Amino acid sequence: MLYGVGVDVGSTQTKGALINERREIVARSLIDTGANVSRAAERTFDNLVEAAGISRSDVGSVVGTGYGRYKVTFGDTQVTEISCHAKGACYAFPNTRTVVDIGGQDAKAIQVGEGGEVRDFSMNDKCAAGTGRFLANSAEALGLTLGEIGELSLQARHPVRLSTVCTVFVESDILSYLAQGKRVEDILGGVHAAIATRTVSLMHRVGLEQEVTFTGGVSRNIGIVRALEEKLGCPLNVSDDAHYMGAIGAALFALERAQSGIGWAA
Repeated sequence: MLYGVGVDVGSTQTKGALINERREIVARSLIDTGANVSRAAERTFDNLVEAAGISRSDVGSVVGTGYGRYKVTFGDTQVTEISCHAKGACYAFPNTRTVVDIGGQDAKAIQVGEGGEVRDFSMNDKCAAGTGRFLANSAEALGLTLGEIGELSLQARHPVRLSTVCTVFVESDILSYLAQGKRVEDILGGVHAAIATRTVSLMHRVGLEQEVTFTGGVSRNIGIVRALEEKLGCPLNVSDDAHYMGAIGAALFALERAQSGIGWAA
């Protein structure tokens, strides 16, 4: 059996996926990236091999992706997260035409063709506004955990309007609304709506086409999913593996590389 491995080194977490020659996901790994990026990549690979019950020599190829892809020093090559998220999204939902990926520090919109190829993309990688970091700061300002805020936002009756989606200044907005006696649920409704508005604007830059697939760690936040669906007027594809989509795409590239006879040196 031939295997391909994808390692997606993100700013917050490092994801891994191992796929066999039947294009089945055999193993996944999710760890905090931490300060030692290279070590996080190595641990992810070791986790995958151990979980699959195979040896390093069984792996035909390894592809690194994400902001730390060049730190996957044991890999064969690197592929951008744009291409990997597009490939992963089309693997999960073959009719995908637009991909929206929101991670810890950036957000991106990708237009893909029928074969999963990238036609256009747009991203905000210079600012963490509207990303996982923005949500984390909002949760902290309200004394909540990141896992709590999505469900709570769905209970908003009169969502507030934020004056900024700046990660640095969102705390000031939130504290101001708390001082005015606004409900936490309404503040969170405003936070999620602001992110959705910013994300939809990003998507329109590349040309919004259905089906739309949501990838990245923020896709696990049901409040963001619902806010995006409301503004788009259409349902979103959200896979159980949405958080791993970049790694899955990288693993598929690795498998194709291995099947073409380009292997890696263990």
